[in-house]
Amino acid sequence: MTLSVLRTPDAWWVHTPTGAAKIATDATTTAEILADRAAIEAAAADTATVPVDSLDLLSPVTAPCRVVAQMTNYSSHVKDSGMDPATIPLTFFRKSSASIAGPRDSIVKPNHVRFLDYEVEIGLVIGTDIPVGSTIDESNLADYVAGLVVTNDVSARDIQLPQTQFYEAKSYPTFTPVGPALVLLTAAELKRFGELRLQLRVNDQLRQDMLVAGDMIYSPLKALQSLTRFQHLSAGDLILTGTPVGTAMSAPPKPLAVIAGLLPPAVKWKAFFKGQARNPKYLHDGDVVEATVGTDDGAIDLGTQRTAVKYA
Repeated sequence: MTLSVLRTPDAWWVHTPTGAAKIATDATTTAEILADRAAIEAAAADTATVPVDSLDLLSPVTAPCRVVAQMTNYSSHVKDSGMDPATIPLTFFRKSSASIAGPRDSIVKPNHVRFLDYEVEIGLVIGTDIPVGSTIDESNLADYVAGLVVTNDVSARDIQLPQTQFYEAKSYPTFTPVGPALVLLTAAELKRFGELRLQLRVNDQLRQDMLVAGDMIYSPLKALQSLTRFQHLSAGDLILTGTPVGTAMSAPPKPLAVIAGLLPPAVKWKAFFKGQARNPKYLHDGDVVEATVGTDDGAIDLGTQRTAVKYA
């Protein structure tokens, strides 16, 4: 049975059927609360609860930590970007953990950013230190992945594309909303990862809706096996696993893309973003973004984050 851990400015909680039960712990970081499993389980049995809606929820993943993200990891998104899924390698990029925000915080667009996009993703939360060279397989994956969170990989597309790198465009403060809950899973529950459905709505309009199975290219196991060839991971680190089709940005039609490829970079991007200015799907001031992840039968529910967009 899943355990949903919540965080507020002064405490950690477990979401129970009757409300939120406070965890008796001195933990201040995600790594520390994961190490205090006995306290989490004790709170799950506590009948003294408060309404979850009364809590000022923060991200259940604390900073500083490593935030590592998989690139173009869903076939539908790859095709929408004008590429062939069969040609996509397993690659990663980093985000600053200073971009982590709570599940109800505003997404703040910097003044110089024009095209603000969304990407609902499943976040893996590392449960224990993983040294480089560790052997990870199906039998011990749950020893390393403590649980899952809803994340939104917010992206400044007009910064990302001309720079041909992702770090700045995805690392502004509030560009990684996380939560509401850190959902701890058993090994059996983690094996249902493919049954998770990702959904994202903007102003109640469904933009993204996809099951993991059949669309994700590289599984969490493949990702961790690759990462641990070169990257030490620590308890509390966050791994973003990619997003399906439905983001605001789409690739231009192939003939236009071929023509654009012949242009100097500055001219190409000026023309591309002139076209994107007519795209109404980018996030605007006051928009409300809702991201949710769970199995269709409700057995695994990572919850819903609800964030408003604010122009600085």
